[in-house]
Amino acid sequence: MKDVCFLLFFFLTGFFTATPFAYAEYGDVVINKRSDREGMRPVVFPHWFHRIRYQCKVCHHELGFKMRAGANEVLMADIVEGKFCGMCHNNEIAWGAERCDLCHSGKPGLASRIYGGHETSGPGRW
Repeated sequence: MKDVCFLLFFFLTGFFTATPFAYAEYGDVVINKRSDREGMRPVVFPHWFHRIRYQCKVCHHELGFKMRAGANEVLMADIVEGKFCGMCHNNEIAWGAERCDLCHSGKPGLASRIYGGHETSGPGRW
């Protein structure tokens, strides 16, 4: 009976259904320009996950992302309208914008930055 109560407690409190916080790893880009202010978790963008599948020009030319961290003004309205991330995250190529927790997965308060970027200083300086 004690075990059943324990499991029921965790189920009711969201333990099994809540998305865990993501911690950024090397190569990830944390985007938190507005997330904390808007009551959302920061975005943890797995740059290298995307990079091994697509050439740089796909996102940084065809989708309009500037090559400098923090230089892009991307709003959820843009994504929902099919701009930026929304070109692929449209429920056909990849999950859609209604799956907030898959991108807004960072620990609250995580600072915007490229994790590991301090070691290479970004593109062009190796």
